Amino acid sequence: MSEDPFVAHRSLLFTVAYEMLGSVADAEDVVQETWLRWAALVDAERCEVRDPRAYLVRIVTRLCLNRLRTLARQREDYVGEWLPEPLLTSPDVAEDVELAESVSIAMLAVLETLLPTERAVFVLREVFDVPYDEIAEALDKSPGAVRQIATRARKHVAARRPRMSVSRTEQEQVVERFLAVLTTGDVPGLLEVLAPDVLVVGDGGGLAPTIPKPVRGAAKLAPVMARFAEVAPGARAFIVDLNGGIAARIDPGGENDTAVSFVIEDGRITQMYAIRNPHKLERLGEVAELRR
Repeated sequence: MSEDPFVAHRSLLFTVAYEMLGSVADAEDVVQETWLRWAALVDAERCEVRDPRAYLVRIVTRLCLNRLRTLARQREDYVGEWLPEPLLTSPDVAEDVELAESVSIAMLAVLETLLPTERAVFVLREVFDVPYDEIAEALDKSPGAVRQIATRARKHVAARRPRMSVSRTEQEQVVERFLAVLTTGDVPGLLEVLAPDVLVVGDGGGLAPTIPKPVRGAAKLAPVMARFAEVAPGARAFIVDLNGGIAARIDPGGENDTAVSFVIEDGRITQMYAIRNPHKLERLGEVAELRR
């Protein structure tokens, strides 16, 4: 007996939904709704589906577009900066360089600056290589219109996407250095591992203290970070795999757990995304299955 198409493609469907929504909870809801629609088909209707993968991706895309419009209104009322919900991933995700980059917090933050339709087209075409005619069918647009949207979205992302060309080994070395100097309050060490124009973005969602808006510049940030050991004595800081790359978890032994994602260039940290909203950290106990 062959495997049910939904089961076979579930990881793919979740990955598409997560990249379009930036939220694990919302992506899981979309996948569940997709299953309900697939399960509602009678056998005769399923037999008429010539390409189950394309059919299921089309359902996910349409559900995500509907949800994006709702989420856009909710995020307008969000307290502070909104960052994507982090995913615990296995090291093998990093082996697929394009997938790892596409699910990184930095890239998902860039995708947040696209319009919903642009985001859908970019994710489906650039990440999953879905043919233009299939995207057009999912969006109820002509292939020509989809090509124009893809070109516009590609240029938009190219102007904002971070460089992510360092090896996993280099990522790990830099993050280890950072955690070492952070936990010892070493200001010179912090200035050495942080790029001069490093950008730090925090997301507490009004539920955990964090910087209220993005801060740029190692000279500003290093003295503040150096107070970490004083402010959170006994806190644990350790490396984890998040969103296809080397990241960190900082556990102060109580409330205000933090997940930190990094962008690294030329041996230094150029961007840091610190997620402290407790609702966004609830699902970090289980490794997500991602697939293209």
